[in-house]
Order: sequence, then structure tokens, then C-alpha cells
Amino acid sequence: MPSADWPAPTATGPVGARVVLPGSKSLTNRYLVLAALASDVSRLRAPLRSRDTLLMAQALRTLGARVDDVEDDWVVTPGPLTGGGSVDCGLAGNVMRFVPPLAGLADGPVRFDGDAHARVRPMAPVLGALRALGVEVDDDRRGSLPFTVRGTGAVRGGAVTLDASASSQFVSGLLLSGARFEQGVTVHHDGKAVPSLPHIEMTVETLRDAGVVVDDADVHTWRVEPSEVNALDVQVEPDLSNAAQFLAAALVTGGRVHVPGWPQYTTQGGDFVREVLDMMGADVHLDRAGLTVSGGDGISGVDVDLRGSSELTPVVAALCALADSPSIIRGVAHIRGHETDRLAALRTELTDLGAQVDETDDGLRITPKPLHGGPFHTYADHRMVMAGAVLGLAVEGVVVEDVGTVAKTMPSFTELWDDMLSQRVPADA
Repeated sequence: MPSADWPAPTATGPVGARVVLPGSKSLTNRYLVLAALASDVSRLRAPLRSRDTLLMAQALRTLGARVDDVEDDWVVTPGPLTGGGSVDCGLAGNVMRFVPPLAGLADGPVRFDGDAHARVRPMAPVLGALRALGVEVDDDRRGSLPFTVRGTGAVRGGAVTLDASASSQFVSGLLLSGARFEQGVTVHHDGKAVPSLPHIEMTVETLRDAGVVVDDADVHTWRVEPSEVNALDVQVEPDLSNAAQFLAAALVTGGRVHVPGWPQYTTQGGDFVREVLDMMGADVHLDRAGLTVSGGDGISGVDVDLRGSSELTPVVAALCALADSPSIIRGVAHIRGHETDRLAALRTELTDLGAQVDETDDGLRITPKPLHGGPFHTYADHRMVMAGAVLGLAVEGVVVEDVGTVAKTMPSFTELWDDMLSQRVPADA
């Protein structure tokens, strides 16, 4: 997808669309790491292919695994983990936090670097934890990219305490490789509340899918027993976080959007979008065929805690700016350290289009005002593109900057968006 400015299309009537989503980024990347550690060949069926997952696949190739395209699937052949290479993390938090523990098992040094924005994302907790578990890390004590993990072919492992209040990925990264550590790993969180706990639950479930014994009975403590990792043959669920903007279109236009294949049970935090849209006035229906969201007589303001589903914040904030009453988004202070400072970015961009937006300690307070068109800057953040698209449905003249950055998780976004808008609710419906 080219990096260009994109005039966000304005809806001319209620949408009536069926949107087929690509696979989950979070699940794809977790499965890839486990497949590289497995005892045999794994197959990931219908994985997401986006910048983040392609970077993960290439990182694993750098460390000695084979990742082959077989029709729509990825077939992963594990191999001896090798050092001597460099890993490009791009702006992918999964890569920069999941792969360093894996690199500790390699037989030589592995250098990590990424985009300019990635160099300001926090890494100190996971790097400090690796040192405590017996891994040598060179980062000049900056606690950020670039750094080098000096693998020796084995990691002692054991117990470690860290502060994961900035990202649940610090915990997940250690757990994913922990079964191959000599003593396994016990991770204890000590600090403010861990954000996005569903993502740790997802990690635990994928580990158990691979036959790894995980004890998560104690609050803020996770224990992975040393063991082999079984090969996987898995169907990757649709990415529920990437559904938010399409489902939001039903609410904005008073239309209907159906997403087939929505799981009845999932650990994806994006599933919380169902509850949020219901609170904001949509009719939300889940059955075996999938999820259907229908809009009604407008958008209601909301007071919502998105701590466990913070990736929804940009799209929800856009809906709040279009609502008929004020809203408060809580529990998302940690997204100041995401691809960009999302709270500052949303405050700036929504304010520039006419809304009244105030940052709070842990979120945003949004008071709707008449909105107007103008540039919507995205700060190299894919979720900001999605928020701009939602605003553009109702506000003429919104121009989303650098739309190509959405390829981080959804390279086909603009095509899917245009296709959704081409599908209309029949006049006699």
C-alpha cells in the first residue's frame, strides 16, 4: 500500500456489508514463535500477512527456522537457533519483545533494531528480565532499541520479577520461550495494573495448545515448565481488533455490517468491541454465522474502561467525537507508549477537526462539537488511520495522512473499506 494522503470516503447512505477479515496478528505472531521452537513442522492456516507478521517471519528465518508459503498457509520448519544475524523489528512490539528471549537460545549474538518510532518504545523490563535469567544483553543500559542479545545456545531460566505495567508483551515474550529454558520460567509482575490482560491469556492458551504446562493460578504470576513444544496445526482466528472500524461504520451510517467467522469463544481483547458498540446504541447479534452489528438512531456517549482492549481506543474515540453526548475513555494510560503517544495524537487530531478533547491521567474526555474536514495525521500508527476512516464516514473533507502505515496490520484496508461502502442496505429493507 503506498504511503500517501487518502481522502476518507463519506458515506452517502446506510451500509449493508459483509466484511471478511484477515487473520489475527496477535495469534499469528504467537504461533510463529512457538512453531520455531517446536519439535516438528507446524502449519498455520490462513495467518495474517502484514508488515508486523512478515517481520516476525523474517526474524525467525534469521534465527534459523524456515517459514514457507504454502497456498494461503505458512509452514514452519524449526531448526537449530543460530546467531550472527540482525533482526528488523520495524514498529512491531511483538517482534521487539517476543524475539529477544528466543535469541537467548541462539548460538551467537543477534542484533535488534527498528524504525525511528520503535527506538522510543520501552524495552527495559524485558531486557532486565533476560539478564536476570542468565542472558547477556548489550544495550548501553538505554532500555530501548538498538540492542544485542548474546545467545549461548541455552538459557538458565528460573524466576524473575518485572514491572509489566507498560505492556503485557513483556510477560508474553518470556512465557513463549520459557519452555525451552533449562529451568523453565516463572514471571511475577510487581507494579501498577498490567494492561491488556487478555493478551497474556492468549499467550497462555497458545502455549497449552502446543502442549506446554502453564500455571497461572496465582494473581500476577505465571509459571512455564521446561518441556518440548509440540508442533501446531492451527486455523488462525479473524483479527477482532481490526473489525472495530468496520463494525463502527454500521453505527455511524445507521446501517448493518456482518463479519463471518466471529468466534464464540476467544482470548482476543478485540471481542470487547461487541460490548462497547452495544453501550453506544448499536444492536449487536452473535450467532454461529458470525457477528452482525446494526446502527439505529444515532451514537450515544459512553463511559468505558478499555484497559483490557486498549487497541480499540482510536476507533472508539472517533465514535465518541460523533456521539450525541460526552464520553470518557478510561484505563489506557499505557497507550502513550504504543506506536505513538496515542492519547496525545487523538487529542490533537480530534481537536483540530472541531471536537473538545481533554487528556486525563489514564484516558480521554471527549465532548462532541460540530466537526469539519481537514488533515488527520497518523504518526506512523495504523490505528490512527482506522480512526480517521471512521470520522470520514460522517465528516466531508477528512484527509488521512500516510494511509500506507495501515499495512502494519491490514495491507488491504482501503480496498476492504471501499468494498464495504459499495454495499448498501436495500431501500426496502
